[in-house]
Amino acid sequence: MRRFPPTLLLLQVCLAASAFADELRPAYLSIRETSPDEFSVLWKIPALGDKRLGLYLQLPDACVPKAEPVRLIENSAYNERWTAVCSGGLRGRPIAIDGLRSTATDALVRIEYRDRSVEITRLTPETPRYLVVGIQSRWDVARTYFLFGVDHILAGYDHLLFVFALILLINNLWMLIRTITAFTLAHSITLAGASLGYFSLPQLPVEATIALSIAFVAGELIKQRPGERRLSESYPWVVAFAFGLLHGFGFAGALKETGLPQTDVPVALLTFNIGVEAGQLLFVASVSIAFVAVRTFVTVPAAPARLAAAYVIGTVSMLWFVVRISNFGAGVHL
Repeated sequence: MRRFPPTLLLLQVCLAASAFADELRPAYLSIRETSPDEFSVLWKIPALGDKRLGLYLQLPDACVPKAEPVRLIENSAYNERWTAVCSGGLRGRPIAIDGLRSTATDALVRIEYRDRSVEITRLTPETPRYLVVGIQSRWDVARTYFLFGVDHILAGYDHLLFVFALILLINNLWMLIRTITAFTLAHSITLAGASLGYFSLPQLPVEATIALSIAFVAGELIKQRPGERRLSESYPWVVAFAFGLLHGFGFAGALKETGLPQTDVPVALLTFNIGVEAGQLLFVASVSIAFVAVRTFVTVPAAPARLAAAYVIGTVSMLWFVVRISNFGAGVHL
C-alpha cells in the first residue's frame, strides 16, 4: 500500500478546498437610506476573473431603480451600485437572493436607516429570503456577527495556513497553546482598533504582507535543524504576536466593509471576534484529530514530512503574494 505523509495529505485537502474559495466567500448587500424612500444599493458577489457566482438580488416590488446599475469587477468581487426608490420604505417587505440555494456561500445584508440605526442579517442557502423588520434585538446582532466571524475565518485560507504552519513548527503542546493565545490576543487588538477607527492600514498591502508572513513561517520550518533552536522555535509566541497584529487588520477589513451597528457596537465587535476564535479553534482541533487519525494508519518520518509541507506552504503563500501584488490598482468596468 502506498504511504503518504500526513502533513501532505492535509495540505492536499486544504489546496483542493481552496479551489472553491470563491464559492465559499460570502456575498454582501449594503442598503443605505439617503432620503425618505430612497436607498443607495451596493451588491457584491464573489468573482474569479470575469466570472461571477450566479446570485441575483430581488428587492421588494415597490423598489424601482432610478438608473442602470454601475457594474465593476474589483478585488475578486463583482459589484453593482445603484439608487432605488422604494415607495413606502423597506420595513415589512422581503429581500431575497435568487440562486443562493444552489451555492455553498452566504450573503450578509446590511441596511442603514437615516437615523443611523442598522439592521443586519445573514442569508444562507437554507434561508435565502428575509423580511425587513427595521428593529433588531441585541441577541439578533450577536448571533449574526458571531456566525459572520466563524464564516470569515473558515473561508480565510491564508489565516488558516498560517495557523497550520505554526502547528507544524511547534512540537510542545503547552508552547503551541501559548503561541495560539498570543496570535489571538494580537489580532484581537488590531481588529478592535481598526474596526473602531483608531488606526488603519491599506487593505491590499495588508493582504499581500499576510501572504509573506506565511512564507516566513514556512522558511523557519525549512531551516529547522536537530539540536539547533532558532528564535522562532524558542519564542514562537513572539513571532505569532507580531504577525497576529498584521492578521488583525485583515480581519478588520471584512468587518469595516460590513460596518458595526451604532446601537450595539461592543456586542457586534465582541461576538465577531469570538466567532473568529471559535472558527480558529475548530480548525486547530480538526487538524489535531486528523494527525492522530492518519498516524494510526500511516508511519512516516516526521522530519521529511514537515520539510515537504513547508515547501508546499511556502510555494502557496508566495503565489498568493504575487497575485495580491498584481491586484494593486486593479479594477474592471463592465
